[in-house]
Amino acid sequence: MKTLEQAHQDFNLEQLIEEQLSGSPQAINAYVECCGRYTGQDRTALIWEGKNGEFQQWSFDQLAVASAQMAHYLQSIGIKKGDCIAGLLPRTPELLITVLATWRIGAVYQPLFTAFESKAIEHRVQTAATQLIVTCEEQRPKLNSIAVPHILTVHSAQNAEKKDNDFWTELEKYQTEFEPVMLTFEDDFLMMFTSGTTGLAKSVQVPLKAVLAFKEYMRHAVDLRDNDSFWNLADPGWAYGLYYGITGPLGLGHSIIMNECAFSVDNAVHLIKKYKVSNLTGSPTAFRMFFGFKEKFDESIKEHLRAVSSAGEPLTPEVIHWFNHDLNVNIFDQYGQTELGMVIGNHHALEHPIKVGSAGFANPGHRFAVLDQNHQELEKGGIGTLAIDFSESPLTWFKGYGGGNRKSFAGKYYLTGDTVRLNEHGGVDFVGRADDVITTSGYRIGPFDVESTLLECEEVLESAVIGKPDAERTELVKAFVVLKPQYQPSASEALMQKLQDYVRSRLSKHAYPREIEFVGSLPKTSSGKIQRNLLKQQEIAKAQETEKVN
Repeated sequence: MKTLEQAHQDFNLEQLIEEQLSGSPQAINAYVECCGRYTGQDRTALIWEGKNGEFQQWSFDQLAVASAQMAHYLQSIGIKKGDCIAGLLPRTPELLITVLATWRIGAVYQPLFTAFESKAIEHRVQTAATQLIVTCEEQRPKLNSIAVPHILTVHSAQNAEKKDNDFWTELEKYQTEFEPVMLTFEDDFLMMFTSGTTGLAKSVQVPLKAVLAFKEYMRHAVDLRDNDSFWNLADPGWAYGLYYGITGPLGLGHSIIMNECAFSVDNAVHLIKKYKVSNLTGSPTAFRMFFGFKEKFDESIKEHLRAVSSAGEPLTPEVIHWFNHDLNVNIFDQYGQTELGMVIGNHHALEHPIKVGSAGFANPGHRFAVLDQNHQELEKGGIGTLAIDFSESPLTWFKGYGGGNRKSFAGKYYLTGDTVRLNEHGGVDFVGRADDVITTSGYRIGPFDVESTLLECEEVLESAVIGKPDAERTELVKAFVVLKPQYQPSASEALMQKLQDYVRSRLSKHAYPREIEFVGSLPKTSSGKIQRNLLKQQEIAKAQETEKVN
């Protein structure tokens, strides 16, 4: 196995472009890279499982035909290069056809997560000046009050009343060949949105250069091989699912699995077994759920599951240990953002030191630094802001938020907003979001450390830890705990004391949660990340109310 150090030394952007892309920086099209170049080879591109038990298998050739027909339709309604087309669709073949047809005409694809309601959709389509939304009957009512030039709907066969143009009826009118519109590395092909701690979601335009970066992550960190059965659990309404569930694997000519059903452990286990999944990617939320119901994973999964990759939040040690010990597979932490793609990780395909709880090392083509408050680079052991050095990261592509907003940059550095420790190996240990770090009695405590320790307790399914305002200590550590179903009746002072004692003895005497609140669920973003900031705001509001009363 090649070492990570050697991969960094050997990195050559020009050589990579020549080896990995069909096009060039001056003439590239995402449809060609992710579909067109693989036609005529009898390759499967999509394996689809519907919510009602349907099954379809699509080849690259079949997707080429359908996307050509849709490309003609798009042109017929006046959509052109650079225009924005949104998909408000579940994980279906129509979603993938929409993505490929959008790219084929040189337009920009915009994902709309199906859990969004009208307000979130309206902000995104207005900001992007979206020209067309492709949707389905279930989602269509959300668009009734939204002004958009065109709507194309996937209707069910039983629906005789079609107030919009019907997806398949329109496609059938058109020819099955369409010449792709060639663009440059700097032209956009995706329109993403990302939420900060304040304000509305900001737009992130993704240029075609990112296709190369996405493929390199799949090759090195995920170690996607030709003979893998690959499944990304993430929804393509979000960056990880779109970048690495569609663009990255299809860019390597690899088939993808799309499952329309809502996530459940039972369904996931069924599909992992059915398709003998060997390479699995997803979020820590999903893997924590797997761990919470580990009895559902039998010995047969060991025979084919080869590599597991996790992105979004740090994994907890007990989840890592369970995958390794019980399923005989390595699950590796990897780090990225909507604005960056995945840039740091533990690499399945490259040899380097592995430290449990570490996000790993910079992907080839990237360089990170840990900065102090004056944006000076820290040495090993230092705790500061994780930054990406764009001057030495040839695969980076982020240009700033919509309207030229580059507030996240400080000179050559992109500031992630995450607090990390530069560990003894030169890798990154995640401490927390800058606004999540708890300061109590002069100590700085990362909520992740406390959360992962709580999750070692057999009663705990999920936990979120915040710093609660405290006049004496600045903040005190408070944990919100979701118990496993069989333990819910036992939420009591005795159980609270047991959990506190465990953290005190297992982690440290100053980091244990002085308060524990048992809750039925934790607030999360639509992509499954725990929203500690909402819990903290809730505690701040309570404290302010108490002050008023006193």
